[in-house]
Amino acid sequence: MNTTATGPAILTSTLPSNRGSIIASALLALVIYAYLSSNYGWRQGALFIVGLAAGIILYHAAFGFTAAWREVVSTGRGAGLRAQMIMLAITVLIFTPLIAQGEVWGMSLRGSVAPLNIAVICGAFLFGVGMQLGGGCASGTLFTAGGGNMRMLITLVAFIAGSVLGTWQWSMWQGVPGVAPFSLAQSFGSIWAILISIGLFSAVWFASTAYERKRHGSLKSDRDVERAYSWLTGPWPLIAGAIALAAVNVSTLLLAGRPWGVTSAFALWGGKIALFLGIDVHSWTYWQRQALSNALEQSIFTDITSVMNIGIMLGALLAAGLAGKFAPNFRLPLRSIIAAVVGGLLLGYGARIAYGCNIGAYFGGIGSTSMHGWLWFVAAFMGSSLGTKLRPYFGLK
Repeated sequence: MNTTATGPAILTSTLPSNRGSIIASALLALVIYAYLSSNYGWRQGALFIVGLAAGIILYHAAFGFTAAWREVVSTGRGAGLRAQMIMLAITVLIFTPLIAQGEVWGMSLRGSVAPLNIAVICGAFLFGVGMQLGGGCASGTLFTAGGGNMRMLITLVAFIAGSVLGTWQWSMWQGVPGVAPFSLAQSFGSIWAILISIGLFSAVWFASTAYERKRHGSLKSDRDVERAYSWLTGPWPLIAGAIALAAVNVSTLLLAGRPWGVTSAFALWGGKIALFLGIDVHSWTYWQRQALSNALEQSIFTDITSVMNIGIMLGALLAAGLAGKFAPNFRLPLRSIIAAVVGGLLLGYGARIAYGCNIGAYFGGIGSTSMHGWLWFVAAFMGSSLGTKLRPYFGLK
């Protein structure tokens, strides 16, 4: 039995009809996990499972950054944005003492801290526009493409292409005006870093609620929507997605030694494709750093981000099957395809020059108390607002 949104979420007893996609994704996940664990160690296998869980969470909770920001601009509703503040607050509370400790179980821990410069502003703004035209952010593109959305598969291909362009022009953006990396924890200590961060989250929360009340007179939450929740087949409440994604980022920090990221893998995949096509990407400044140069020559299964991204797509495929919603649609309007290509290119290029995406820079950066994450958020939100205004020109709602 299911309950409505006013009652607790429970498991349903009836599985959906997409048994083929459920079985295929589950078996493939088992094979990949066994291969990774036996050939690359238990940590790599565990990170794949974390990615798999992230795909299920993102799909069932429909926890998108793109739609949440668009709702604020187009309708004034801010429940999605407020859920992100909860997610970030939980992450900061756990990340800050862990990173301050510096090591857990023999694993060195570091946060995502980057400069505050013109590259972050320009890259994040382009990424924000790309979010709305492409139809998703970095994590959103992965889980919707994995869930069978063919338009988002086009966005993903363009995302990878844009990432290659970003690595090609990466050196142009080095040395632009800005200030050195600034971490609240490093500058003020863990306690003050947490308090300042909570203050910033609260400011966004109250600004969002004030704006929504001004436009609608009251707030809208999950409880206001008649919806049957199910942990197995979805959907999940937004708050459940927020808590679960914070757990994904914490798990990544403990297993990989750094916060969750997504888009560096797209650059790597694109770099490998470019090499196959005879393009000498090794001569580009971006790839001349030792670790990245080695990554080009190694299997993608040695790359943490690639392994997690594969897990996200498989997890979303499994979730789509469980929800009975795996039904790819190959009939796409031309304007929608053009928007997906343009959006994907902007997403890939913007992420490379801005030190990350909504996961690596926004989620990971703010979670690490790095002020570049807040700068990224402001610039990307502005770009997203413009992208929202551009959507109708491409036939997008």
